Amino acid sequence: MSTQNGSGSRGPEHASPGRAGSILSRRRFLAAAGMGAGAAAAGAGSAFGGAVAAAGPDPNIVPVPEWTKMLGAGVNANPYGKPSVFEKDVVRREVDWLTASHESSVSFTPLYALDGVITPNGLCFVRHHGGEAEIDPDKYRLMIHGMVDRPLVFTLEDIKRMPGRVNRAYFLECAANSGMEWRGAQLNGCQFTHGMIHNVFYTGVPLKTLLDMAGVNPKGKWVLAEGADAAVMTRSIPLEKAMQDCLVAFAMNGEALRPEQGYPVRLVVPGWEGNMWVKWLRRLKVGDQPWQQREETSKYTDLLADGRSRRFTFVMDAKSVVTSPSPQAPLKLKGPNVMSGIAWSGRGTIRRVDVSLDGGRNWTTARIEGPAMPMAMTRFYLDFDWSGQELMVQSRAMDDSGYVQPTKAELRAVRGTNSIYHNNGIQTWLVRGNGETENVEVG
Repeated sequence: MSTQNGSGSRGPEHASPGRAGSILSRRRFLAAAGMGAGAAAAGAGSAFGGAVAAAGPDPNIVPVPEWTKMLGAGVNANPYGKPSVFEKDVVRREVDWLTASHESSVSFTPLYALDGVITPNGLCFVRHHGGEAEIDPDKYRLMIHGMVDRPLVFTLEDIKRMPGRVNRAYFLECAANSGMEWRGAQLNGCQFTHGMIHNVFYTGVPLKTLLDMAGVNPKGKWVLAEGADAAVMTRSIPLEKAMQDCLVAFAMNGEALRPEQGYPVRLVVPGWEGNMWVKWLRRLKVGDQPWQQREETSKYTDLLADGRSRRFTFVMDAKSVVTSPSPQAPLKLKGPNVMSGIAWSGRGTIRRVDVSLDGGRNWTTARIEGPAMPMAMTRFYLDFDWSGQELMVQSRAMDDSGYVQPTKAELRAVRGTNSIYHNNGIQTWLVRGNGETENVEVG
């Protein structure tokens, strides 16, 4: 575990002790958690919320709970499994003023309540532009045409029978994720500042398989992907990307796509902005130039300070956020605590995440736990001691391309504040002495 002084430090060779919040060593952790039999008999509390260590199964200390004294509901009471009723608040949420109607809405993933790297299907971020399409799988058709040798039409069963089926874990992030933070801290909760994202295992076939069957004309350079929903979402995708790693997916996390995620078939465009991942995929047209659709001209372009716009800014750059502590997951107890967060990059694999407890003056390398895969979420942790002092919590991601997540000031110096897309600046949470946490910015 390395700690660096100064925001410019990048490697363990700059190690020095951090000043904000002491990092809990294994020896100190064991000393804080352990108690002798005498202390337990005296009813002494531990570092973990005053818990008492019992010498034996004394029913006066650990009474038999009511739920142990009666039979529970049968398994078939819920043919499709549901979360515990005590997790009823862990749901997607909307921001009412963000869109004009529920048919054109954003439902944010509750990042603060999740752990690991895979997002449950029922909690995955959703962006609708024309409501949710309900498509009969037996009537579903996918057309490939344009600059191809053999225009083709596929049924769902055709796609499922194709050779070369794959399973890949990828994050999907809306280009507007964190977009309301360009001019300063706005929304209080990582569900709302960073929740336009999810990470699941997709099952499908490479888009290249279908295009090869159709025979792409050598002059073909772009693919137009079109959805079957009321918005008829369309995006131009460079042929090189389409042939490299895009998928035509029909399942997520082992089951059929949810209707709100494009059932029965959607496009997967790894590492690139989410609205290119066309849901309810209806057709693919090959051409020699981009189509200049609404979503790549008036929308999903980045207005700079001088009035010019960046266009076709496909890649979602390295980004991270601490999910706990955060405004919806405040610190509750002093002593040992676990900082948790996620990092991701459309450029490749997350190799390192540094965290700061003092607003970026000192950095400590966090522990990456679980799989670190290309263009997928990565989970990081930091075990630390909290004595009730104020903290300014930040995280900074680095990927295997050498890209380092910028501060918001660094981002604004280049991009200005007119954009609503591709904001991957470092997030700051202020943890107060009572554990309450809020969204703030440092100068």
